[in-house]
Amino acid sequence: MNTKLESVAVPDAPKAIGPYAQAVRAGSLLFTAGQIPLDPATMKLVEGDVAAQTARVLSNLEAILRGAGATLADVVKTTVFLADIKDFGAMNEVYAARFGAHRPARSTVQVAAIPAGARIEIDLVAQLP
Repeated sequence: MNTKLESVAVPDAPKAIGPYAQAVRAGSLLFTAGQIPLDPATMKLVEGDVAAQTARVLSNLEAILRGAGATLADVVKTTVFLADIKDFGAMNEVYAARFGAHRPARSTVQVAAIPAGARIEIDLVAQLP
């Protein structure tokens, strides 16, 4: 039996700027598209260092999770893409504070470039309640 796929789109996160969904629900799992630090109101990159950009990315992801009836506590796995691995410490500090005691599985990699000149992009998989 195939699981029905359902696109998730919320106004409190940046709208998809290409042929993809903000997230897709597949049964009890939610898969988000990679989120970069765009302000959903202006669709412009937030100013500031990687800590500020990480905070914006996590806010965007939380908005998508909320729209699907979930929270960061429901996250199973994240993938963090950094333009410079030297930003790991600053990113990790914001990430740890936002997730609190919850520790989903995570991969973190340095990539050659991130859209719009962002320093960070994060996607996630969550178990829906």
